[in-house]
Amino acid sequence: MRNVLIAGATQGTGRELAAAYLRDGANVVVTGRETKRAETVAAELTAEATAAVARQPPAVTTGDGPPLPGVATGLALDLSRPDTVAAALAPVEQVDRLVLVGMVRDRNTLAGFDTAAASQLAVTKIVGYTAVIAALAERLAPDAAVLLFGGGSKDYPYPGSTTLTAVNAAVTGMVRTLSIELAAVRVNAIHPGPIIDSPFWQDKAELADTLAKFRAQTLTGELGDMADVVDACRFLLDNRLANGINLPVDGGHP
Repeated sequence: MRNVLIAGATQGTGRELAAAYLRDGANVVVTGRETKRAETVAAELTAEATAAVARQPPAVTTGDGPPLPGVATGLALDLSRPDTVAAALAPVEQVDRLVLVGMVRDRNTLAGFDTAAASQLAVTKIVGYTAVIAALAERLAPDAAVLLFGGGSKDYPYPGSTTLTAVNAAVTGMVRTLSIELAAVRVNAIHPGPIIDSPFWQDKAELADTLAKFRAQTLTGELGDMADVVDACRFLLDNRLANGINLPVDGGHP
C-alpha cells in the first residue's frame, strides 16, 4: 500500500489530493500547523473515504468486496519554523509520495511593505519545503516522487505579489537541483493559476474582478478548480517518467 505525506492538507487542494489517495487505498499523513486541526481533518478524511468506497457500484469492486480505503493520520508541522521540521517528522516511516502544498498568503505592496510577512512566506516555501525533503530523504522509497507547489504568479505578477512571484519562481530552481540530488527519486512542481473553488478565491465578492481578469487572459477562457489541479498532481506524482517538470495549470496564455 502506498504511503503518502501531504504537508498542508487541512484545506483546499491539499485536502482534496489526500482524499483522492485515500479512496485509492493509500495511507496518508496530513499535516497542518496545529495538532488538533490536523487530527480532526485526518479523521474526517478517513470517514469520507470509507463512505465513498462503500458507495462504489459492484462493477468497480474486486475479489470479495469493494477495495479498502486508506487511513489518514494527522501530524503537526510548521513549515515557517524549519528548525522544528525534523523532530516533527520523526514518527513518519517510509514515504512513497511526498507533496508540499503548505504556504502563507502574502499580498504585500511596497506601500507599507510588511517584512515579517514577506520573510515568513519565503522561509515557508523555500527553506521549509527543503527542510521537509532533507528530513525525509532517507525514508523516501526508491521509486518515490516529490511534488512542490509553486503558483502562476511566477509568470503573471500582480500588484502586491513581489515576494510571492519571487518565491514561486524559486521553486523552479528547487525542482532542478532536487531532482538531481535525489535521483532516482522524481521531483516535480505544479504552478496553478487561480483555483476558483479554493478557500482563498471562493465566494469572495472583492476578488470577483480579479478572477474575471485572470479568466479573460487565458486561451481557454476558463479557470481551474481543485479537481483539475488534483488530476495534474496525480500525473506528476504517479507517471514514472514525469521528472524535473515545472507544470503550469492555468488554461494557457498567449
